[in-house]
Amino acid sequence: MMLTRSKRARIAEAVVRVILGAAAALVVGAALFLVLYIVWRGLPGLSWEFLTEAPKNRGREGGIYPALIGTLYVVLGTAAFAVPLGVLGGVYLAEYAPKKTSTRMIRLAVANMAGVPSIVYGLFGLAAFVLAAGFGRSVIAASLTLTCMTLPVVITATEEALRQVPMDLRHAALALGASKIRTVLTVALPAAAPGIVTGVVLGLARAAGETAPILFTGAVFQMRRLPDGPGSQFMALPYHIYTQVTSVPNWNRDLVWGTALVLVLSVSAVSALAAIWRSARRRRISW
Repeated sequence: MMLTRSKRARIAEAVVRVILGAAAALVVGAALFLVLYIVWRGLPGLSWEFLTEAPKNRGREGGIYPALIGTLYVVLGTAAFAVPLGVLGGVYLAEYAPKKTSTRMIRLAVANMAGVPSIVYGLFGLAAFVLAAGFGRSVIAASLTLTCMTLPVVITATEEALRQVPMDLRHAALALGASKIRTVLTVALPAAAPGIVTGVVLGLARAAGETAPILFTGAVFQMRRLPDGPGSQFMALPYHIYTQVTSVPNWNRDLVWGTALVLVLSVSAVSALAAIWRSARRRRISW
């Protein structure tokens, strides 16, 4: 018996739903397994001393306090450069850029920057900021390198978030006598804030976990003191994990897995707080 067109369409839709559901379950299951495995391996190494002491015996003993603070310094430095520049770039592309070939070239360049491997950013940071700019291997050189890597994510997220804001809101503000810049600052940007925050968090989370860019621009194997300014070298959690596994014989597995757990929990906590804020913000916005 021949199936009607509507029945074939319903069967095809059911098959697609099953495939998509299976793919989503596979991704979520893999991510959940990875997180639970890191938690299982990392919990034995966690302690108050682990979080508050400097590393000893080439990292086989002691804690990760300098690496934790160094990572915080670099992420804050990256945010200080990447967030304003990225948001301004996204605002320009979404609100002011003319529909010309030059604008399409800018968007193409941003998309290409997002696909550049992190090791290439590390080499660029070494040449541009460590050597040419004279910053040396330092917090500011690493922050500027990670800024270059983070900018495409922030720019794209800002532009897309602004494009999701209905034009009626802008027209209403302009009809009431508001200028273009005032409309963008008081109407478009607040409405697009949840999407912008998503892009910022994703970009900074990637920056916090990168090893290759900071490998060339300021991270060191071990130091017992904290960075004393933007021109100082620093320890960082991802680089600490890398050096322990690759350069230290008989490395302490509990401490290394504990370091990985601290990094994952730190990024997850910030992402969770951002998600809670976005949900609350979106409930307040009615279009």
